[in-house]
Amino acid sequence: MKIVIAPDSFKGSLTAKQVADAIAAGVSKALPDSEIIMKPMADGGEGTLQCLVDATEGKLLQATVKNPIGRDISAEFGILGDGVTCVIEMAAASGLYLISSEDRNPLHTTTYGFGQFIRAGLDLGCRRFILGIGGSATNDGGAGMLQALGIRLLDQNEQELGFGGGELSKLRRIDRSQEDPRLKECDFIIACDVTNPFVGPNGASHVFGPQKGATPDMVKKLDENLRHFADLILATEGIAIHDLAGTGAAGGVAGALLAFLHGKLQSGIQIIRETTMLAEALTGADLVITGEGQIDFQTAQGKTPCGVAQLAKQFGIPVIVFAGSIGKGIDALYKEGVTAVFSIANKPMTLEESMTQAAELLEQAAEQAVRIYACKQI
Repeated sequence: MKIVIAPDSFKGSLTAKQVADAIAAGVSKALPDSEIIMKPMADGGEGTLQCLVDATEGKLLQATVKNPIGRDISAEFGILGDGVTCVIEMAAASGLYLISSEDRNPLHTTTYGFGQFIRAGLDLGCRRFILGIGGSATNDGGAGMLQALGIRLLDQNEQELGFGGGELSKLRRIDRSQEDPRLKECDFIIACDVTNPFVGPNGASHVFGPQKGATPDMVKKLDENLRHFADLILATEGIAIHDLAGTGAAGGVAGALLAFLHGKLQSGIQIIRETTMLAEALTGADLVITGEGQIDFQTAQGKTPCGVAQLAKQFGIPVIVFAGSIGKGIDALYKEGVTAVFSIANKPMTLEESMTQAAELLEQAAEQAVRIYACKQI
């Protein structure tokens, strides 16, 4: 029997690879003669870097970049096994989790460190980039990123703008004369599952600004500033990003990537499936096992278990999903190819207990679920 194990991480507890290892151990106990294929997964958010590096036998590297409030930190990025594809999680440089609640002010936070990551990849010879842009603390429309790449954003006195979305109201001219010339040789693939536009009531500032510390007055100012930025981009680049779906992702950084770097938006799980060659692994499989820490109504909106199940459905393969906890609204998953959803908890326990014991609980749950599955096949 061939079984493909393709889980996401259990955030705060186990990496996707560790989850796959634990499930595989349980499967081996139930079916010691089975063929097990492990494909650790992600959906473009946290864990994408580790997943793709593991899947392609690439390597993790360190770079000194600025965090959202401009302080230098050492952060991780990766090169895939092909040696030319750089993988960057924007949150590693510009993430909300990097700063305290007191410092969460999108008028001032910057994407400069994200741009430094891209430059580090260029210095290593990379010309293809996979960018995971979830979890940012920023709402600067990618301004800081552009500045790090040599694109000058100038005020009426021909002075460079400072950091943050609050500075964009001062923008009068975009100068690309000092832009890194290597950018023209590159392909940028943006892992993005949101459809929000750059500006407006459903745009970057109104929808995501409050999560990043913006008050109602800040939200209004940030949206006005992004609109001003978009107007100038249209005037200078001939590209209208105001209402383009997805350009509001990561505080508008997706819009800057489209306008200046000709980035291509793509579903995060689709990027992972293609890079890990999951479809090839599913050929001839009898069962697929996936999972992540929390399964609920959001899982059907582009999360890993849903993306894995949708592909498995095309092959007619049943799918078992494991979760640390199960919330409301999981019925939608059954239409996407999921056969059954199991919690790994085996008794009443706290979240801390569940996270601490996750590997053991996964192994036990996998063994029992596969024993039931195998019994039905006899």
